[in-house]
Parts: sequence; structure tokens; C-alpha cells
Amino acid sequence: MPLILTDEQTMLKDAADGFLSEHAPIAHLRELRDTRDADGVSRDLWRAFGEMGFAGVVIPEAHGGMGLGAVEAGVIAESLGRTLTPSPFLGTAVLGARTLAAGSEDQQAEWLPRMAAGQAIVSLAVDEGAKHRPDRIATTAERHGNGFKLNGAKAMVLDGHVADALIVAAKTPEGTTLFLVDPKTAGVGIERTVMVDAHNAARVTLTNAEVDADAVIGPVGGGDAILDGVLTLGRGCVASSLVGAGDQAFQITLDYLRTRKQFGKLIGEFQALQHRAAHLFSELEIARAATLAALQAVDAGREDAPLIAAVAKAKAGRVAELAVQEGVQMHGGVGMTDEFDIGLFMKRVRVLNELLGDAGLHQDRMARAQGF
Repeated sequence: MPLILTDEQTMLKDAADGFLSEHAPIAHLRELRDTRDADGVSRDLWRAFGEMGFAGVVIPEAHGGMGLGAVEAGVIAESLGRTLTPSPFLGTAVLGARTLAAGSEDQQAEWLPRMAAGQAIVSLAVDEGAKHRPDRIATTAERHGNGFKLNGAKAMVLDGHVADALIVAAKTPEGTTLFLVDPKTAGVGIERTVMVDAHNAARVTLTNAEVDADAVIGPVGGGDAILDGVLTLGRGCVASSLVGAGDQAFQITLDYLRTRKQFGKLIGEFQALQHRAAHLFSELEIARAATLAALQAVDAGREDAPLIAAVAKAKAGRVAELAVQEGVQMHGGVGMTDEFDIGLFMKRVRVLNELLGDAGLHQDRMARAQGF
């Protein structure tokens, strides 16, 4: 399959870029950060996402969504990376929506239309430590009455502090099981954590939190199979955001090279900086191609999609990191000041690199798949 967007996907990209640059530029992030907004995210903007169809990009049309695929979700995620917009898109429109696709008809009917309309935020709670390790879930779910009792703690729950529902991964005797949990349930504690990039996550504690049997998403013990597909899509979308952030940091740096003078010359005329810019351009194109290949593999249902997504996440992470480091260095001392946006991109890339696994995790996964 050609590693280029179709005409329809290009139109979606233009729509997302135009909408975000008008309604949620970097100034939007700065305002939420500087005013210490209680939520750190705009509900009005999320509803506007629903009106544009972005919030329901992978939700079936029968439930009010666009019924599109992974590539289209990645297109929107890349646009979000360019503008650094704090949004529940990854947690709700990607991870939450794809998880609920495995839920019951009642669960889908209750939540998917509201999510597609930008009226509900649903957060996936999987990780429990400082690093992404979905195979090391310690949270437990014991049978209690006609349901379950949950105990444990979760970290890095995207937008969990404003979530209308949580999807919690816990261990049962049958294996990993997913539960749809009301944040207001007795025994559920939520603490907002403002990340270094001014985006939002939460710590969630579960102390004898009781849920009914109908809160189970999919079969009891079937959570690993569901999460494998969900996290693969999520990694592809995070890779897209990394490409978007890295490319925008590159564009900002190019603009600076074209205007900043040193020793009576534009610094973009210095051959050493030209070589570095040319190298970064080629690396960004490789990362973009790897990411699109991963998203296409997800849409095609390929068995090797998880490994292709691991390649994309690792490559996009390394390249975006290079882009922001080069950007700060080429800006000189001012690149470290808050007045210039390049530093904001460095912080965002740092967080995105950790989300759903850093480059080291995915490189190790690829090595093990090859028998090393």
C-alpha cells in the first residue's frame, strides 16, 4: 500500500490543521497553563471536536461517529501534536472508543454517542508504575455479590481527573479483565497530576470499589486480547503526535534560521546548520512513513501490526527528540526561555515518548520477536 494519504484523508488533515490553528493554537495551551485552569482542558473545545466529527473518528456511524479508521485517527493526532493542544482525544476518542467497541450493546449505546458528540470523557486506566508495563498489572478484582470488588492503584490515566467514566484493567483468576467504573463510586480516589508539558493525567486509587457484573467490558479474563489491539492503535496515534510535534518544531527552527543574523549573515546560510537541517528533514520523513505504515497495518488487521506500531513509536520518538534538541540548540540561549515555543515542544515530546512505552521498551519488544 502506498505510504501516502488518500484525497479524503488529506481533506481531513487540512480540516484538522485549520480547526486547531484557529481554535486551539499554542496560545490556548499557554492560557490554560498560566491561569492554572482547574481542569487543564476545555470542555467547550471538546464539544467542538464532536461537532467537527473528530471525537467520533473511530466510532461507528450507528453510534453517531464517523466510522473511519486508524489512519484518520492518526491524521488528527498529528495535527494535535503540531499545536500542542490539551485534549481528551487520545484517551477518549482513541483508547476509550476502541476499548468500548468490545463492550456490550448497552455499554456502547450509553457511551459511544456521547463520546462521539464530545459530551463525555472516558479514560483508560492501565499503567501502575513510572513506566508503561501493561503486562504487570497488580490491581485485583475479586468476586463480590453479583459483581466485583476492585483494589489497586493506577498512574498516568489521561484526563482521568475530568473523566465521566474510567476503564480499569484488573486481574481476576481468569486473567486480565476490563471494568467500566463510575469515578463517583465509593472507594475510588482521583488525584490530578499536571505533567511537565502542561497536559493532564491522574492517579487513581481503588479501595474496595464495588462494581456490578454488567460493568465488565468483553469476557471476564479477556482483557489482554482487547488491550493488545487498543494499545497498538494508541501507539500509532502517539507516534503520529510525535511526528506532528517534531515536524512543527522543525518548521519553527527553519523560520528562525531564515531570520536570525549572526556575524552579519543569516544563520541559515551557514553550511553546518544546513546539513543538520537536511538530516533532520530526512529523518522526519522516515518517521512519518513508518507511522503511516503502522496505522495502515492496524486498519488492514495484520497480525504483525503490534510490531510495526512498535517500530513507528520507537522511530518517531527518537526523531522527535532529535528535532526538539536541534531546535533548542539552533535557537541558542533563547531556546531555553519560555518566551519561545520551541521549549514547549521539547516538553511535549518528552511526555509523548513515555506514553504507551518509550523507545527502549519497543526496541526490546522487537529484539525479542527476532529471537535475540
